[in-house]
Amino acid sequence: MRTPRVLPTLDAVDISDHVCHLLGRTDDVVDRSRAFVADGALHGDKVVIVGPAPRTGSEFAPLVLDPARLQGSLLSAVRREAAVADREGFRSLRVLHHVVPGPGADRSGGWLRSELDLEEFAADTGAMVVCAYSSADWDLPVLQQIMCVHPHHVGSRPVSPAFRVYRTEQEGWTVTGTVDSDGAVAFRTILCTLLAHTPTVRLRCQTLEFFDAAGMSALADAARHLPDRKVVLEGTNETVRLAWKLSGFAVPDVPVVMAP
Repeated sequence: MRTPRVLPTLDAVDISDHVCHLLGRTDDVVDRSRAFVADGALHGDKVVIVGPAPRTGSEFAPLVLDPARLQGSLLSAVRREAAVADREGFRSLRVLHHVVPGPGADRSGGWLRSELDLEEFAADTGAMVVCAYSSADWDLPVLQQIMCVHPHHVGSRPVSPAFRVYRTEQEGWTVTGTVDSDGAVAFRTILCTLLAHTPTVRLRCQTLEFFDAAGMSALADAARHLPDRKVVLEGTNETVRLAWKLSGFAVPDVPVVMAP
């Protein structure tokens, strides 16, 4: 089963890992990720780099998919590459995603759909996906939200996300930690994004510690965001269930099921 963990270096990336790699302001993404790319040849994996087209003469130019030139979504592109890798006899697919901010929507949450797609892709196919974010391009609050949809990250971080959402099975996701006021907006956005693609979202909550008032409001708002949708929380503890009831959310017009 996939579980969140901290990787000492990119050398430790394994099958089905979806890794957040936060870079310093002066770090070069290719230099810092060279070991991950080189290990593709060592382990028999196909390597694809998703990011801006490299400068002329780059050693990795043949491996690059430029998002600006993709026909269709990023998810469709990496799924095609995974299918080709399988036909060509590779063990798996390695994706190095150099994420750069785009206009408007990308900064306000458009990146989240892409990251959830990549998380599902890694879990379902066994691909290894490293998402590299530079602190020169992204604000700290955004980077903290970005981390919450990656089950793995490289190195220690001064501030870890209070909660994480990651894929655990074909029809379910796991929530760990505490959903509080700092993460409520991100949590609502994650759930709304998931509910837009499936009428019922199942969340495994055995390692969920607590929702505060803002977190519970985010859950209720997301569940009511679209018609005929439902959120099922499995394995919730007694404290979470009681707080939900006492806060007045356990009513028919809030399509949320909390199960022990």
